[in-house]
Formats: sequence, C-alpha cells, structure tokens
Amino acid sequence: MSNSEKFINDINAGNTFKGDYITLGAAMLEGETKTNAFVNVPLKTMNRHGLIAGATGTGKTKTLQVLAENLSEKGVPVLLMDIKGDLSGLAKPSPGHAKIDERHEKIGLPFDPQSFPVEILTLSEQDGVRLRATISEFGPVLISRILGVTETQAGIISVIFKYCDDNKLPLLDLKDFKKILQYATNEGKEEFQEAYGRISTASTGAILRKIIEIEQQGGDLFFGETSFDTQDLLRIDENGRGYINIIRLTDIQDKPKLFSTFMLSLLAEIYSTFPEQGDSGRPELVMFIDEAHLIFNEASDALLNQIGSIVKLIRSKGVGLYFVTQNPTDVPEAVLGQLGLKVQHALRAFTAKDRKAIKLTAQNYPDTEYYDTADVLTSLGIGEALVSALDEKGKPTPLAATMMRAPMSRMDILTESELSSLLSQSQLAKKYNKEIDRESAYEMLNEKIKLAEAEEAKRKAEEEKEALKKAESKRKASSSRRRSTRQNPIVKVLSSPTVIRSVLGILTKMLK
Repeated sequence: MSNSEKFINDINAGNTFKGDYITLGAAMLEGETKTNAFVNVPLKTMNRHGLIAGATGTGKTKTLQVLAENLSEKGVPVLLMDIKGDLSGLAKPSPGHAKIDERHEKIGLPFDPQSFPVEILTLSEQDGVRLRATISEFGPVLISRILGVTETQAGIISVIFKYCDDNKLPLLDLKDFKKILQYATNEGKEEFQEAYGRISTASTGAILRKIIEIEQQGGDLFFGETSFDTQDLLRIDENGRGYINIIRLTDIQDKPKLFSTFMLSLLAEIYSTFPEQGDSGRPELVMFIDEAHLIFNEASDALLNQIGSIVKLIRSKGVGLYFVTQNPTDVPEAVLGQLGLKVQHALRAFTAKDRKAIKLTAQNYPDTEYYDTADVLTSLGIGEALVSALDEKGKPTPLAATMMRAPMSRMDILTESELSSLLSQSQLAKKYNKEIDRESAYEMLNEKIKLAEAEEAKRKAEEEKEALKKAESKRKASSSRRRSTRQNPIVKVLSSPTVIRSVLGILTKMLK
C-alpha cells in the first residue's frame, strides 16, 4: 500500500461517524487534494467549542460561512458576530463560479447554491433588530467585573442594588444607575448611612467615571428595554432550518468595552436560562465570535476569569462557542484548552516573533506522520486549512490539511435594497425596535427628591411662620407690659412724695 493510499484510509477511518456530521472538504497530501477523502466533523461534538484562525485573506470568514450554512441546514440555529460586515450574503444564494465548480470537483462534493433564513441584529444605531439588556439583569457581580472596579467599589455596587431591591426601584438603563449613585452620596446620604453604612463620595465618583466610559462607547443604546430574549435565537424556519442570526458590528471595533460587555452578558444570560442538555446528538445553538481579540485584549483579569468559567460550563447547555481570530495566541490559554475543533488557515512568518508563534501553534495539533505541521502552516493556500476535530467519543480525529468547500450562499454583502427588504420581513423587529422608557429609578428618585424638597420647603415655611407668630406674641406681650406700667397723671401727682408727706402730716396733727 502506497503512502497516499494509507493516508486516505487513515482519513476515511478517522472521519467516519455513526451520527450526523458536517463535511468541511477533502484532505490534502503534498499539495494534492484527495477526492472523496472527506474531512468531517460530528454534529454531536459541535458544542465542544472551536477555533478558526489564520492570517488576513486566507479564508477564515468563508470557513465560518460554510459552518454556519451546514449547521442551519441540519436544523441548528447560529449566532454570528459580523465585525467586517461581509456575512449578510448568507441570505442570498451563491451565483456560482467556474473556480467553485473546479474546487468541488476536486473535493468530490456537488455544489448546491442556496440561501438561508437570516435575522439581522444590531447593538448600535445601525438598521436591524435592537439588542438590549437592563442593568438589573446584569446584577452587581457582572456589572462590577465589566466596569473593572476595586473590591471596595464592588461592595458599594452591591449595596446600591440591595437598596434598589428593598425600595422597588427598577434599574433599567445607565441614567438609572448614575442617578442612584449620585443620590447615595448627596440627597440620600443619611438614609444610606443609617441602613447600609457610610458610602464614600470618592468611590462613587470612580464608579461614575467607569460608567461614563461605557456610555461613551454606546452603552446608553444597549442598556434599557425591551430586553432581548435569548430564546429568540433558537428559531427554526418552516423548512426545518435553523435561523442564522447576524449581529452587525461594523462600527464596534473602536468600542471594545461595549463589545466585551455585550458578549459576557449574552453568555451569562444563555447559561442562566438554557436548560441542561449534556452531550446530546446535536447542539442547541452555535455562536461564532469574529475578531475574538476584541473581547480578550480589553478585558480585565476578572472579566477573563468570568469568560473562562462560562466557556467551560456553557457546553452542558448545548451551546458551542467558536472564536475567529488571526492567531491562536489571541485567545487565552485557559480558553484555548477548551476548544475541540481547530481550523487553522495559513500563518505568515515575516518576523522572528511570527516564527516563534508558528512553532507554538504547531504544538497545539496532534502529531502526524504525514505532515511537518509548522511547515504546512506557512504553505497553505487560500481556502485551505489544517483541521483537527473530535470524534464521537471525544478523541482527536487525524490531522488533515484540507481543501475547504465553498459557501453555498453569496460570498458578498447584500445591497441596500436587499437589506431593507430583509429587515422589513423581520419577525423580531416589531417586538424589539419599539423604544420603551418606563418609570424607573431615575424618575422615582427625582420624584422622591422633589417631594423631599417640597417637604423641606414646607417645614421651613412653617418654622418661619411659627417664628413670626412667636415674635408677634412677644411684641404684643412687651407692648402690654409697657401699657400696664404707664401711670395716670393724677395718680402720679397723688403718689408723689410731697403729697404723701403732706397727707401724713395732716393725719399726724389730727391724731394729736
């Protein structure tokens, strides 16, 4: 048996599964595509997370598109982070091309152009279904980790939430949060100190500055109502295909705080609301996080720990997370160690640092007698990748340099008219795009302050009135005393010493 035949046998043996699976392409050896030596990924293991990495222009986005299409076709809903704005074409079928036909002939797969059910979501003012969450839904622990506050400041945030719970003050948006922080150290200072202890003005000032940082990155648009229900990510169309939910994030690259805030809140909400599923035959939802370094580069240590914990635990909810980035080193080791599927497109070795990174990357893949992994990483062409997956028992499949299949949908964006038409048909837009600003902590505290001010003004007015009344009474009493001591002239004359002596003299003489 030749080396080539042995290679094909090994690939076919390692990529043949009893359950449902997704075909990524055909294996390659020494630059030649081995027709029908398919590289498959079991659907059962798609909740074991994954990585799609490679230099710019090597085909990462198209790999993401292929995975999303095939998952949708299998009835699995998908959530995509569209940072570059080039994934909306999933809603339209591929126009086809001679090079695509040539590629699929080499792979041994028919090419079937088709469109997929797509929902466009947005975090900002871009068109799409608005994604929002309330401050209360985040809770004090998550808010503290997102803001990156100190332990003391985190304690104050917990007290703030406790006060709002005790007094039935809804914390919905950032203006609610800012108002309660200001109230705690100004108008409500005595009330807080009596019930919860003294709150430092310096600490609340530091927290306010952190909130303003989030606000300046668009947090005022994200925090509020109507809160997005994560169950709406799990919709299936009338043909049994999972919806591909695309979050438009083309204006988010300069707002990493908002992006990481949203991602962490979404993962936390999914983890808290989805039922335990364990290792079932298919995932409940698969999420692709493009430009994943935007999450990790700006995250605090506490935030990274939180992300690492959720990545470990969310698998049991039937949710797969796939990070898309240029270099595997962009992903923390604690997260990287949790990833079952690795699709590594070409890396470029321009510097000594690049060559070192390639050697480290090669060590993340299973040993193989057919490749020098580090060499292959620098020689892969566009649309080719090293693939390592998990089989149905959780063991790594044979490492295969793979000629990736082409997307069945359009490899380009929708036109403005096509996008408008898609959005007009959205079932979720009517539910979430109506702005609601109901009475919450901001309005209630303002009303409370007004009432307190009115009561204070009334008290002062009554005190002034009472003071005036007392002053008037005092004046009247003083005036009465002066009138009572003022003598009649006749009385004054009769009571004078001279008259008295005269009268006494007359009386003396008469007695004699």
